[in-house]
Amino acid sequence: MCVALGMGNMIGSGVFLLPRDLAPLGWNAVIGWGVSITGTLCLAAVLARLARKLPGGSATFTYAAAAFGPGTGFIVAWSYWISCWTVVATLAVAALANLSILFPALGAGGAGPALIAIGCIWFFTLVNLLGVRRAGGAQLLTLGLKLIPIIGAVIVALWLWGTGDAPTASMAGTQPISLSGVGSAATLTLFALLGFESSCVVGDRVRDPETTIPRATMIAAAATGLLYLLSCTTVTLLLPLDTLAHSNASYATYFSMLVSPSAGQGVALFAAIAALGALNGFVLLQGEIPRDLAHRRLLPPIFARDNRFAAPWVTQIVSSGLASVIVYANYSRGLAELFSFMVLITTSTAIIFYIAGALAALKLEYGALKTSSTFIALTIVGFAYSCWAFYGAGWEASLWSLAMTAAGLPIYLVMQRRLTAPA
Repeated sequence: MCVALGMGNMIGSGVFLLPRDLAPLGWNAVIGWGVSITGTLCLAAVLARLARKLPGGSATFTYAAAAFGPGTGFIVAWSYWISCWTVVATLAVAALANLSILFPALGAGGAGPALIAIGCIWFFTLVNLLGVRRAGGAQLLTLGLKLIPIIGAVIVALWLWGTGDAPTASMAGTQPISLSGVGSAATLTLFALLGFESSCVVGDRVRDPETTIPRATMIAAAATGLLYLLSCTTVTLLLPLDTLAHSNASYATYFSMLVSPSAGQGVALFAAIAALGALNGFVLLQGEIPRDLAHRRLLPPIFARDNRFAAPWVTQIVSSGLASVIVYANYSRGLAELFSFMVLITTSTAIIFYIAGALAALKLEYGALKTSSTFIALTIVGFAYSCWAFYGAGWEASLWSLAMTAAGLPIYLVMQRRLTAPA
């Protein structure tokens, strides 16, 4: 279930919608995938090491707090919580983008599609309110379904190349290779890789976390990264640039043109299931982080309340409510524009956890961890990559993420004052 949580949260909307945004970048996109996968594997190794040495609790607080104190731990956890409910909103939009292939009215924007997206959010909120094990079972089921179009895209390409019926692969009309182009691609592709750390976030829910979480983290990152590189590059190579630019569902378009229209419609349904499956996983995470902070007395006690299924019902309702507000307030942007905007916001906010984790590992290296120079090198690469991706998200997204993160500081100060006030 930990591997399914990691892979399921990674394989959501990103790989199915990103070919449209990556296609104009040409070979920059391929290099960007390589950079993102390498950086992600370095970060996965760092977090796996920390999970082995600092098991239990939510990693979003534990790692930074162990190195820099509870204040830093709170801010990092707060920022990651923000990334969770913003990605929930993003995934709900992505599910509708793929379903718009089957039901074109969903792609028109407006209040109707917005309410359907919000309905998806609350359906999986109810699933998670039935307990972690039921949410994990849903994650296993949807992971199996969402792998079908990803692996299928590669199989179709190999078949067509083998029979000589494949379109001529071309990067004509795309941007030349440049540092800025690779940086833009790396930022976009990182969104598709977000979630490899998911099992670290639910450390207190996992049996034998010292062994299970590190293994699940590395397996999820490596397996998903390889599938992404092969599958997404295949789609961008075999579809014309102008076709991708006007597609709300790249994989569905790919199967419609190269296999059959009915196959494209089927893939659109699978892609929507993929987004909904990832939505389920991030709904799980969005409830766990405030619950962990409340148990540490860093949020009001009401956020620590569980229902009879041991699910944090208050934090789930608050988080899903915030995600719903984002979807409804921004739906006038349209599916494609809203998705691109939310990708950058979510990515830049989640990166704060990666940066803090790498810095925590470097500091703890000279304390309790005492590991090899190889680990230090991996940590430095992961840190540099995170900083680069944060910069690549652009000023607007970075400022939004920093502002939302800073909004948690007054809450922390108030809670600290309550803790230190005389009885």
